[in-house]
Amino acid sequence: MSIFNGINTSASGLTAQRLRMDTIASNIANVDTTRATVNAEGEYEPYRRKMTVLSPKDQGFSSILQHASYRGESEGSGVKVTQIVEDDEPFQLVYNPNHPDANEDGYVEMPNVDPLKEMVDMMSATRSYEANVTSLNASKTMLMKALEIGK
Repeated sequence: MSIFNGINTSASGLTAQRLRMDTIASNIANVDTTRATVNAEGEYEPYRRKMTVLSPKDQGFSSILQHASYRGESEGSGVKVTQIVEDDEPFQLVYNPNHPDANEDGYVEMPNVDPLKEMVDMMSATRSYEANVTSLNASKTMLMKALEIGK
């Protein structure tokens, strides 16, 4: 076990949560984007909400169990972003006949982004980020106190 395991684990959490906050910010910024991509028929589609998928750096419980049985200790290795996926919820139909992207009935397909849901996700990511900063500072303080023992 390295003395830097806690710092490395916190650093991976900070990186993952920062990317999660960036993805959420992109969703909020594109809440009214009706022409984000072009589909197979050559028509514009609205922006689709994106979500980050986090997983442990180890493969799972079995790898942690094997690691613990060989070394006699168990240590975490942090988190990683495995992918950014698009939400497959249907687009919202809003009646606005004056919009340039309105269909023949006057409805516009708007992105499937819910600002309230995004703000809740942003608060969760921010709290996780703050928790990782607190953990990192605690690890740093312990290492500094360990260095002071030799004085």
